[in-house]
Amino acid sequence: MGREYALRDSEGVVRCRTEGFDETQISQVVPLSGGAQLCICGEAEEIRALREQLQEAKAANVAKETFLSNMSHDIRTPMNAIVGMTALAKKHIDEKNRVIDALNKIETASGHLLSLINDVLDMSRISSGRLQLAEERFSLSDLLHDTMTIVRPQAAQKGHALRLEAEDIGAESLYGDVLRLRQIYVNIISNAVKYTPAGGQIDLRVWEQLSGGRCRLCFRCSDNGIGMSEQFLERIFEPFERVNSSTITKVEGTGLGMSIVKQLVDAMGGRIGVESRSGEGTTVTITVPLAYEQQQIDTAALTDRRLLIIEADERLRSDYTRYLGEYSVDCTLVSSAAGALEALTDADFRGRAYHAAIIGREREDGQPLYDIAGYLHKSHPDLTLILVSDDNWEEIEYQAGRSGIRCFIPLPFFRKSLLNGLNRALQEVGGDEGQETWPDLTDRRILLVEDNAINMEIARELLGVTGAHIDTAENGRQAVERFCAAPEGWYDVILMDVQMPVLDGYAATREIRSCGRADGAEVPIYAMTANTFAEDIARARAAGMDGHIAKPIDMNLLMQTLRAAVR
Repeated sequence: MGREYALRDSEGVVRCRTEGFDETQISQVVPLSGGAQLCICGEAEEIRALREQLQEAKAANVAKETFLSNMSHDIRTPMNAIVGMTALAKKHIDEKNRVIDALNKIETASGHLLSLINDVLDMSRISSGRLQLAEERFSLSDLLHDTMTIVRPQAAQKGHALRLEAEDIGAESLYGDVLRLRQIYVNIISNAVKYTPAGGQIDLRVWEQLSGGRCRLCFRCSDNGIGMSEQFLERIFEPFERVNSSTITKVEGTGLGMSIVKQLVDAMGGRIGVESRSGEGTTVTITVPLAYEQQQIDTAALTDRRLLIIEADERLRSDYTRYLGEYSVDCTLVSSAAGALEALTDADFRGRAYHAAIIGREREDGQPLYDIAGYLHKSHPDLTLILVSDDNWEEIEYQAGRSGIRCFIPLPFFRKSLLNGLNRALQEVGGDEGQETWPDLTDRRILLVEDNAINMEIARELLGVTGAHIDTAENGRQAVERFCAAPEGWYDVILMDVQMPVLDGYAATREIRSCGRADGAEVPIYAMTANTFAEDIARARAAGMDGHIAKPIDMNLLMQTLRAAVR
């Protein structure tokens, strides 16, 4: 016998039934709103399956209701900060410090709001099966440096000790979706920061397993935070779930992070494991298989060159000794500015001058040695100064440039990133002394294509600091017409919105590329758009664009892109 149903109203009167419904064999009654009832009769196995489906539906509804409740709170919290601080800034418009403080808080709240929106969109894309992973070459050193640059301020704000240890690194140039990998790592570390009380410790470890032309990139994050119960561990990868604890009362988020991480790791063919106990912290281990490129190390410019290395950290000193020793690079290691001055004096006396100085840290918890760098720049102008740091270069570039530092190698470094970085630095001797924070684009011309008036105004203001001449177009058709009407070589860069009336950015780019002029094929064109998924970036590349700048616009990324485009 198959399942049969009847619907009773609040007074018990049958209003709807399937043909042949037998009320004497009712096996289940499901209460509905308004006092109505759904009566079911059928075989026991079918009833059991139906009951399980009903329970799953109820659980899904509860999860969605919890999600909507969390999202309502978590979206309104940064929005309240944005609206409130905007009002305060307008009220105190003549008080510079009050306005700056308000703008800083608006920036922080905006970043948090954007991360919430990205989580929801990511989950929607994954659930609908539209996730696409990129397969591009990337540097492991750059991946780890960028990840640490993002999470370090969060950890510092709570007074956490955040330490990264990377070992057994045999492949530095890997192939995969570096943006998604960074998203995974940032999500895991951010959770550790979020659920670890102030003054905690977070240890990160990265290592590789090379076998048969493939690399298994392994990442582990351990914290001494509040941990999780066994019951929650069973649900940790379910959407909309997040730890609730009386010790953490201000945790915000969608509860989608770990679900997104799990599905991204699965899509990459990797594995994720979580170990945790309440009150004893959590350890998350992720392993992802990737293709890799054989090491290509160039040390030609290091031949017969002497290096002075100022670094107090014992582990880094050991790495310098090991990596440079393998290629017989002549170097002297000192742990302080005083030691550097002594070594330079001795070298001058012996007539064995140093060709470059690597500027590290005098104390493990100190700032880069800008003072000694400035002194060396004046006293030894022929000395190439190279900064090795875990700082964000865009944030320190101006100060470093003023100190005479012209080259930068990010931490953590490995064999290839260190040696190739030093080789490039010594090849660039005689170049410009440092760079200003904003590129000088005086006498350069930018074509800005944007259909939204407010976005146009924002972009013009941001680009204005470069000194460039800015022409504008309100849609793709206008952009093509202005480009073709201008003399050949007139525009140095085109910043192209994507979704526009009349002619979209992709079609406009294709027309410019195929217009028959030499500059049409060569002019740098960058998508500047809110379409930020991997397939959007791939579509921009396919249309002939050179790169992709996401909205909301990251000022540092925009300036970095312009600097590279006009170089």
